[in-house]
Amino acid sequence: MSSVFQPNQLQGKTALITGAGSGINKGIALHFARHGANVVMVGRRQEKLDATQAEIEAEGGRALGCSADVRDYDALAAAAAKGAEVFGSYSIVIAGAAGNFIAPAVSLSANGFGSVIDIDLKGTFNTFRACSEHFTEADVSLIAISAPQAVNPMPFQTHACSAKAGIEMLIKTLAIEWGPRGVRVNGLSPGYVADTVGGNLFMSEDGGETLKQRIPLQRVTNVQEMAEMALMLCTPVSAYMTGHVVALDGGVSLVGGGAWQH
Repeated sequence: MSSVFQPNQLQGKTALITGAGSGINKGIALHFARHGANVVMVGRRQEKLDATQAEIEAEGGRALGCSADVRDYDALAAAAAKGAEVFGSYSIVIAGAAGNFIAPAVSLSANGFGSVIDIDLKGTFNTFRACSEHFTEADVSLIAISAPQAVNPMPFQTHACSAKAGIEMLIKTLAIEWGPRGVRVNGLSPGYVADTVGGNLFMSEDGGETLKQRIPLQRVTNVQEMAEMALMLCTPVSAYMTGHVVALDGGVSLVGGGAWQH
């Protein structure tokens, strides 16, 4: 995966990434390792983390996979402590673990709604809170993965809309509280990402062609673009930016939830 940035932007820094076993977060883990970061990957399935760790190490990078569910604070805290012990304090933390499915509210169970809140919103807080015990003394970049559902009401997405809206307010409040510590907190809202579990939910039977026609840039995004933007949010070019969410979504947030109709 080539990069628009000069090599080794993250040399010697330690990054923890949740949801790193697949999709966007796996792509970010690989990209950050290629830029010199020591990557601590957290996910529920150890075999996926082991496979990604092997990819990184085969390219000469350094990585560690720690199995933990972001809903379990104690397990997540143990994973964060282990990663910091191996590679040192965290300069970068990415809360990317997420869950979603399509369901009309009338048939959405309380458990189903709560599960998405627990993984997305509580999982984001748990990630940042657990890692806060191991931040470097200054210049820390936190990124929460959001989605257009945070600002665009979408049918059959009551759970995801609620969770992502909470994440974006969490970003802003933590930016205020932790700014004096030298911690920046931002978000990345990806829109529709090709070849990911979340993106595929919305592509429909035509492979997303109808959806693309409703997006201003007439295409979906990809993991490469997401990884590059995440990298930008961790480099000096964004050193004075905090409390903001970058909508890397081709303009879909401008046209609202009607861009996708099940």
